[in-house]
This record gives sequence, structure tokens and C-alpha cells, in this order.
Amino acid sequence: MPIPPTRSLKLQLAAALGLLFALLIAAIGYTSYELNLRRNDYRLQNSAHHLQTLSHALVEQSQRYLMHRPDDYEKYGRDLTLYYPLLHRQLEQYEQIVQGFLACNDPTATDTALAPGCALDRRSSDDLTHLAATWKSFRGGLRQTLGMDEDGPRLTAAAEFVAANGREIDQAAMQFAASLQAMMEARLERVRIFLWAVGMVALAAFLFLLYALVVRVLRPLSSAQEGFARVAQGDFSHPVPVEIRNEIGDLVAAFNALAERLAAMFRFAARINRGTTLEQTLQFVREEFQRFVPVDWIGVLTPAAAEPERWQLERYAAAPGLGAFDATVGLRIGDCPAGLLEACHPLACDPARLAGLPAALAAAGLRSFALAPLPHSKQGGGMLAFAAFAAEAYDENRLEFIGNISGQVSPVLDRTLVLEGLVVAAVSGLAKLAESRDPETGDHLLRMARYSALIAEELGRTERYRERIDPAYVRDILRFAPMHDIGKVGIADSILLKPGRLDADEFAAMQRHPLIGGEVLRRCEAQVNELGYRIFTVAIEIAEGHHEKFDGSGYPRGLAGEGIPLAARIIAVADVFDALTSRRPYKEAWPVMQALETLRRESGKHFDPEVVTAFERVLPQVMLIYETHKHV
Repeated sequence: MPIPPTRSLKLQLAAALGLLFALLIAAIGYTSYELNLRRNDYRLQNSAHHLQTLSHALVEQSQRYLMHRPDDYEKYGRDLTLYYPLLHRQLEQYEQIVQGFLACNDPTATDTALAPGCALDRRSSDDLTHLAATWKSFRGGLRQTLGMDEDGPRLTAAAEFVAANGREIDQAAMQFAASLQAMMEARLERVRIFLWAVGMVALAAFLFLLYALVVRVLRPLSSAQEGFARVAQGDFSHPVPVEIRNEIGDLVAAFNALAERLAAMFRFAARINRGTTLEQTLQFVREEFQRFVPVDWIGVLTPAAAEPERWQLERYAAAPGLGAFDATVGLRIGDCPAGLLEACHPLACDPARLAGLPAALAAAGLRSFALAPLPHSKQGGGMLAFAAFAAEAYDENRLEFIGNISGQVSPVLDRTLVLEGLVVAAVSGLAKLAESRDPETGDHLLRMARYSALIAEELGRTERYRERIDPAYVRDILRFAPMHDIGKVGIADSILLKPGRLDADEFAAMQRHPLIGGEVLRRCEAQVNELGYRIFTVAIEIAEGHHEKFDGSGYPRGLAGEGIPLAARIIAVADVFDALTSRRPYKEAWPVMQALETLRRESGKHFDPEVVTAFERVLPQVMLIYETHKHV
């Protein structure tokens, strides 16, 4: 089942608590507001009842006055001092209340006799308008009936007018009071509905909190606890299920990542303890740890024996499609990030800002580069180099993980390089011994080895040899090319050092040196095979086949074309070119162009045409080596 996106438990709980708090504040605020409105409503209702009382009083008093209407001036004078002031006062009170209601219903009014802001609903407003119009008509008619003489009003006519028309204002007042009552009840119902809704929302929020506690906290914690217990017993293959994406789910996911990383480290350690080769170890790191840290390219750098200031690329593993990297390309100490060698922990840097290997990686599209020193290596130190296509791929956490990997790789580096170094050094000593018996050759082995490596690299860039020639093959060409004449240790000095031309028997004996060299190296290979390593495969091909010719006229076996090992075909071109351009007791050094013309002329006969073509393409680099180490 797909895991939903991460939802913050803290945010959800905070939202629920915030909602409850907001509901509480809203309920208190709204209730307080409605209570204030209810006080205003009661004032309005009291005023409406007062209008009804005044309406009744006006009608009743007028009816009593008509029952006892005055029949002489004395009684008229009495009513002028009693009935008329009372009528006048009631009219003023009625007018004041009606005007107060009108002002109350006016949204522009800021102060009224009743209550500020006491707006009426539609029904009450309409009834108030009717009441005001009825009252205005009644009041106008009454004043006209009383007459303009303040000292001699027509009380009887006024009483008759009130008795006849008072029921209208009384009815309008009753209708207005009823509408106010309905308005109050509607508002009270609204308050009740609001408080009920607040209660329901509060209950829902409480139920959500209970749900979040049980489903999103207690249940995931229980499941995580069971998973943690299994992992604690060493079952790293059992990931703890991430049931929900919140802080607890993130914690479980982080624990799973840690368990997976530990499992990978344990598998890594197991492979190391089983004696895995360095190449396999690097490839395992690149594939296995890709989930934890971007590793599109990983390599081992070791100090170059001949150049202490330079680190050489010893081994590497790369993602498919990256192509081959020059095994001779390395990194100079001066090009390293400041403090790297002293820091003893990994550092990241921009490959485009460095020369040598980092620049080559940057040219291949790798945008992140990190170096991890191996200070505890018994071989005088080494470095792991990591590269990735992603920019800024190595943060502090990933560098720390790289440091852990480096600590595991260091023993493999030691074991591999110690064994290979000892064996190769011993066999190289034999090659040097053979060279020392021919002191006129100078730096022949150094030059032809580097020429051969350049040719191999160039062939590796072609479509035909791209899959066959990798950096390990180039490295083997570089370090085993000097062993091509190792078989000369089995040739007698009388033949090897003879200043003149060899006779047929002597030449036949000399032709045996490829077979002698192959046999020496096969015995060395048999010894290291017992330890699980293969070292001298390319060296054997070089020693036995470097005197074979492409047309089949060479020795010792007369192999032809692609029947001759590729390494031997490469060495043949480099060896002859160096021999032609170097001074010997029996000849002077040939000019480079003359030697090159000889290679072209013998292409397809002595030499593989593709190898000659590759040699011509790398001639500028060849000339740099030639000028530095020439023997003319």
C-alpha cells in the first residue's frame, strides 16, 4: 500500500488544539455580543410595551373624558388643568419613544434614547415604519382638532378624535411589539444554534485528538516497538513498517535507513573478510552504497613511487557509460584541497577547480568530487576518491559515511597492494636484472612502457576496443611492459652480450627468451592463484608474444593477426620505435620521422595496422616522454 505524503503530527495536534481554543474564544466573544444585544432587545421591548400602555391610556382617558364631558366653564377650566396637561405629556412621551425607535433603526445614528446600534430586522423595521406613519397621521389630526389656541383648546373634540382613531395607533403599537418579540426569539434561536454548532465542532476536535493519539501515535509506536525488537536481535532484513507519514513515521524511516546502512556495512565487511579483490570491493561500494550516498565513480589513489608529490590512480569503478580514465592521471599534492592530508577526514571540492583526475572527471560530466584519506594504510597512505553527477552531492552527513567506508576499504587496499607490490616488485627485479645485462639501453624500459600505455589508452577510446581495454588493462600494460624481455635472464652472456652478429645456433637460442620469460611468469602466476589473485595474465602475453609479427613471420610460435595477444601487438610497436630512436653500440639513434616511416612501412607485416594508427594519434604525448627521457 502506498505511503501518503508526510503529515506533521505536531502540526495536526497544534491545529486541533488551536481550533478548540479558537472555538472557546469565539463562543465567549459571540455569547458576550449576543448578551449585549439581548439587553438592547429588552430595552426595545420595554419601550414597545410602553407605547402600548400609552395607546391604551390615551383611548381610555378620552373615553372617560367623554363620559364626563364638561357642561359649564367651571368644569372646562378643571379639565383644562387636568386632562389637557396629561394628554400633552402622553403625546410627548409617545413621540419621544417613536423617534427613539426611528433613530435606533437608523444605521447612521451614533446615539439614541434606547440603545446604540440596536438595528431591527426586516419585519420589525416595516412595522416600525407603519407605526411611525400611523402615529404621524394621528398626531397631526389631533393637533388640528385641538386647534391653534393654546389657552382654549377644544378638549371635547380632541377626546372624540382620540376615541375614534386611537385604536389604530394602539393596533400598530401591538403589531410592532409582536414583531420585536419574534425578532428576540429568532436571535435567541440563533444563539442556541451557534452554541450547539460550537459544541459539535469541539466534540469533533476532541474525537480527532483521540483518533490522532490512538491511530497516529499509540498504534505506530506499538508497531515500531515490535520492529525495533526484531532489528535489535540482528534481523536487519526486516524493515519496520512505516504505517503513517508523520514524525513517528519519519523516525521509523530513519531507523530503517540506519538498519539498511548497517546491513550494507556488515555485507561489505563480510566480502572484505572473504578476500575480495580491490576492484570488486570498489564496484560493490559503488553499487551497494548508492542508496546512501551518490557514487557514480569511485577510485583509489596511492602515492607514486617515482614522484612522491603525485598520487596515481590505482583502481576505480565507474557507472556504465562513463568510459575509461587514464590510469596515469592522478592528483598532485599541491592540487589537493587545503588541509586534506592533515585533516584525516573526507573533504568535498569542486572538480572543475582542480587539475589532473578531478578535471578529467569534471569533463566527463561529474559535478561533485570528494577525497577521503586512508592514513592508516600500511603502504604509506592512500586516498579514496568519490564523484557524482549531481552537484553538491557530498554534505557533512554523507562525508561522514564516506569516512566509514574508507576505514573498511583500507585493509583491502593494504592486502591487495602488499601482495601485488611484493610479487610485481620481485618479478620487476628480474626484468631490471635482464636490463642491467645490456647497459646500453638506458631508460628503454621506462620509455617503452609509457609509450605502450598511451597506445592502449588510445585504442580503448575506439569503438572496437572500448569494452576490452579498461583502466586495469592500461595499468597492467604500464607495469608489465618492462617485463617483455625478462626471459633474457636465461640467455647466456656469451650470446646476450656478443658485439657482433649472432650465428644460426646463437640466434635460435636468443629466440627462446620469450618462452623462458613466459615460463617464469607462469610460475609466479601459479603461486598467486593459490591466494585467489590473478596478476600476470597480461605480463605472460607480453613476454611470450612481443616478437611475433602480424603476418606470421615472427617467433617463437609464428602467430599471426589477432592470434597474437593485443598486449604483445602494442608492446611490439612501442619496443621497436624506442629501439630505432635510441643510440646503440652498433648504430646511432634514428630521427623520429624516419622511425615513424618504418612503422608505417611495416604496418600489416610486422605490426598491427590499428596499433600503428593509434600510435600516430598519440605521437605528441610520445614526443614529450621521448624528449624527457631520450637516450641518443
